[in-house]
Amino acid sequence: MSTHGADLELALRLAEVADAITSTRFRAHDLVVDRKPDRTPVTDADVAVEDAMRSLLAAERPDDAIVGEERGATEGARQWVIDPIDGTKNFLRGVPVWATLIALVVDGTPVVGVVSAPALGRRWWASAGGGAFMSDGSGERRISVSGVRSLEDAYLSTTHLGSWVEYHSREAYLRLVDACWENRAFGDFYQHCLVAEGAIDLAAEAIVNPWDVAPFQVLVTEAGGTFTDLSGVAAYDRGNALTSNGLVHSAALELLKLP
Repeated sequence: MSTHGADLELALRLAEVADAITSTRFRAHDLVVDRKPDRTPVTDADVAVEDAMRSLLAAERPDDAIVGEERGATEGARQWVIDPIDGTKNFLRGVPVWATLIALVVDGTPVVGVVSAPALGRRWWASAGGGAFMSDGSGERRISVSGVRSLEDAYLSTTHLGSWVEYHSREAYLRLVDACWENRAFGDFYQHCLVAEGAIDLAAEAIVNPWDVAPFQVLVTEAGGTFTDLSGVAAYDRGNALTSNGLVHSAALELLKLP
């Protein structure tokens, strides 16, 4: 049983605050776009969402630290790690595959995770020891990973293929592609949610920030799967990530090894 019920409740409230802003700004004609130093886009919606979540956290958990994509980080044993809009490029182009990501990390380990994708009408959440769940138009339900045991039967996803050239190895990723039954680039948050749901079996990313994947360490593991970096370390802040149903994880890591 989870001991983080109050924290999960707060995380779900944070998601409601975020959804109220993002749903209004999605496809807005007056959306303002800027660029961060790393040349990735940021919108006025990203900043507004993070500021709103920070305000609620300041009121409800004043002693907790916050790590946000847009406003930086504070230090503490309890950290709220937030990405106001994951999939900003989709958000900008009017593609409905984007989400707000929220995680509570305690002593370096995510214990609560919420992913809210209002344009898809979906939300996923989990807490350590409490299981993984999702809601959509058909209601709420508990979720679990697939039972696929072999890579030759596995469904794989990644984000931008070019990231493998720059940050890991395109050849290594293509080895994994060739070993799997099917592959797509569902990208960003969505692929990890699909792993947790059991819709696909593997999601691999050559480059991530901590706020990109923190919720998935608890979401995927509570759904019965495995979360590691590309070398097999179970940590969300290592710069890359591999989620799976657990049954094909070791075989995937072996193919992703660098020389």
